Amino acid sequence: MAGDLSIRPAGRRDAAELAILVDIASHGFASWLWYGAVLRGETDTAMERGQQRIRDAAANDNWRNASIAEIGGETAGASIGFCIPQSILAEKTDHPVLAPLIALQQQVAGRWFIDTLAVYRQHRRKGVARRLLDHEASRAGGRPLALITPSTNAAALSLYEGFGFRRTGRQDAVPLLREERAPPMGAPGASLKGRRNG
Repeated sequence: MAGDLSIRPAGRRDAAELAILVDIASHGFASWLWYGAVLRGETDTAMERGQQRIRDAAANDNWRNASIAEIGGETAGASIGFCIPQSILAEKTDHPVLAPLIALQQQVAGRWFIDTLAVYRQHRRKGVARRLLDHEASRAGGRPLALITPSTNAAALSLYEGFGFRRTGRQDAVPLLREERAPPMGAPGASLKGRRNG
């Protein structure tokens, strides 16, 4: 583990960096989704839309719910966590790619949801992800933990299961492109709940 690893609350100024880390955590799913703003003429790039989303005070997955991990003053990773509101139970979507994600989130309403956990490649295997998980568990204030990760992401599954999460739900992913045969890494595949807190 890196000795000079620290975790701090994110600031609004971190929105661009958080957009990159959200996209890393989602294996490109976020930028695919944000690209819709480009197609609608609302932004010039997908990352610009991501930055806007993270600055949006009304969104659960905004900078106020984010934490930044730093090593030697350099951003190494981030997490975004919040309590999934019961209002998710009434949420519906006509978007076939989003439907599996919403269905999984509905299964964990009321839990502390780790929406994003990402570490830059050069800082992996230094204990950053584990420290971010510990940090989110602390922020949960005793609430049960939950997250969603693709069932094809063996490294993430190993980390989460080693932390005490267990698989509790599964949804098939919808391919982002017609020619895809297998779900992309960023597609939903498994819902995991923490055993520590329930």
